[in-house]
Amino acid sequence: MAEQRSLKATVFSQTRAEVGTIDLPATIFAEPLRRALLADVVRMQTASRRAGTHATKEKGEVRGGGKKPWKQKGTGRARAGSIRSPLWPGGGTIFGPHPRDYGYTMPKQARKTALRSALAQKHREERLTIVDRIELPEPKTKHFVELLRGLGVDDTVLVVISEADAKVELAARNLPRVKVLRVAGLNVYDLLRYHQLVLTKAALEALNERVAA
Repeated sequence: MAEQRSLKATVFSQTRAEVGTIDLPATIFAEPLRRALLADVVRMQTASRRAGTHATKEKGEVRGGGKKPWKQKGTGRARAGSIRSPLWPGGGTIFGPHPRDYGYTMPKQARKTALRSALAQKHREERLTIVDRIELPEPKTKHFVELLRGLGVDDTVLVVISEADAKVELAARNLPRVKVLRVAGLNVYDLLRYHQLVLTKAALEALNERVAA
């Protein structure tokens, strides 16, 4: 088996001091930009988030209309069986929308390829920061703000950690331009939505296991 190429990246501390370098696996970060596939995956994700609670009432569901408006013959008027006919004002709706699930899925390999493409594009655009670790003394917003200031991040940012960390997740919860995700929840929509991406070394290793080809 041919040896995989590796890309180098600097690893920073929480104060943006260089603490070393790391090999970025080419199986992820050499993935070309696949615009159409990214669009397809985002469409799938947003479709799954639609509430689908829209509803209209058909003739049999509209209140009233149980009595025949006039007799069948002899009036000179068109036959009518209910004032709630779709032809009448206030009547039911023909083929109106009903609650439904808009969600659908794409092949697993297509989703993984899209995720690799989004990650690689972040690296190519120099919007990827890798930190050795993220540690906060308390789960407070001010500590997370200090962390971002130390890393030099002043834009919308997606922070990816390897596993659950209550201090980090709670500290970032009230920051509207920040989102913290575990590797298991990383997705294309959020990668494209947030301008900057911060990965811990542990998250990068876990990510390689999840999305590598």
